[in-house]
Amino acid sequence: MITPDIKNQFVSIVGEDHYRDTPAEKLVYSYDATPNYQSMPDAVIVPRSTGEVAAIVKICNEHGIPIVPRGSGTNLCAGTCPTEGGLVLLFTHMNNILELDEENLTITVQPGVVTLDLIHAVEAKGLFYPPDPSSMKISTIGGNINENSGGLRGLKYGVTRDYVLALEAVLPNGDIIRTGGKLAKDVAGYDLTRLFVGSEGTLCVITEATLKLVPMPETKQTMLALYQDIEAAAKSVSSIISNRIIPTTLEFLDQPTLEVVEDFAKIGLPTDVKAVLLIEQDGPPEVVARDMKRIKEVCVENDAVSVQLAKTEIEADALRTARRSALSALARLKPTTILEDATVPRSEIAKMVKAINDIAERYELKICTFGHAGDGNLHPTVATDARDHDEMERVEAAFEEIFAHAIELGGTITGEHGVGMMKAPYLEWKLGPEGIGAMKMIKQSFDPNNIMNPNKVFAKESRKRVVISR
Repeated sequence: MITPDIKNQFVSIVGEDHYRDTPAEKLVYSYDATPNYQSMPDAVIVPRSTGEVAAIVKICNEHGIPIVPRGSGTNLCAGTCPTEGGLVLLFTHMNNILELDEENLTITVQPGVVTLDLIHAVEAKGLFYPPDPSSMKISTIGGNINENSGGLRGLKYGVTRDYVLALEAVLPNGDIIRTGGKLAKDVAGYDLTRLFVGSEGTLCVITEATLKLVPMPETKQTMLALYQDIEAAAKSVSSIISNRIIPTTLEFLDQPTLEVVEDFAKIGLPTDVKAVLLIEQDGPPEVVARDMKRIKEVCVENDAVSVQLAKTEIEADALRTARRSALSALARLKPTTILEDATVPRSEIAKMVKAINDIAERYELKICTFGHAGDGNLHPTVATDARDHDEMERVEAAFEEIFAHAIELGGTITGEHGVGMMKAPYLEWKLGPEGIGAMKMIKQSFDPNNIMNPNKVFAKESRKRVVISR
């Protein structure tokens, strides 16, 4: 609880304009992009510097006030829903690019920088920051780091963690530390940088990040392969990789998703096929040409009914934009949209797609499936209505089976959305009780008073594991 005296301490740090506790202001930050999760914070605070963050955290630690670091709230795991009340920490005033170092190929930013703004800034210098979550027009770097965000280019280039070289962070006791640096090699002690990336705000507050950049690829080509057999499309994914070709992008959309996206984007996507693969390669022109030629052959060998290269960059960009709009398009169908991200080894994509379709039929649901098929990350999505309790029960049961199938195939319950509160009951399925215990020890050592985004990652009670009959 924030008493009048504690409120005055916060106001003395940030000023009255940057401390907000009216019902309307609190309501705005009571939820994120995850359906069916909402809880009011006690207040919202907007610091302007690392020093102010440290002072705020010290007060919270002294009085046991929960802290929820928040970017734009685009996460899909209820990771920034203030379920225990407390203080929502916003970074809208810590949104500066501090340095673009062209000699060391790094950029140093504050957590409130919007992802796409960073991408535009580095591309203006002929450089490249590959992580590209679908929410990049509004998501922030701090949120990307907390969730270890992925994106369409993750197959070839990796995810956010692969580009974080150094961090400045405020620990739960208010100490300010720096990890890593502009280094190609650094094995001095524990790798706290990688520990903090993806920790979902449960260990520290990130206040600055130094990110790795790479040279801009010389050229790129985009291809659309059409299929009348979903499993053939999925097998094409495995076959492309087994041919030792790693495309920049290898995306999968099934027919229900195509229909919804085309209705939304109206760019001429085919809706009379069962599935499409959106494939992109970048690099030197001769390598791109060679790879795309072989990819086309592989797709045809796996029963693609059509394989076409985008004729212009405008056409290619329209295809990419359409794929990124899949969630927005699906969200138009019904009041509640539940999008998940079960992930399996690439070789198991065909089995996972079939399992999702079988589960949808068994539970009498329409599940639209799309995702980053090249890295095994599928996004089965259900448009539903939270007020329809019977359907919601079937949706929950269906997703439990999907998670169980993913784990049986050597996969995981989340590839890029994070655990947050939504996936916490299933985390033990993946890690086992010993793994959960080890993670809790890390949490306890950093945050003994449990003020950092409490009630996230670790569920109060784990779900009973679904048994998959074979």
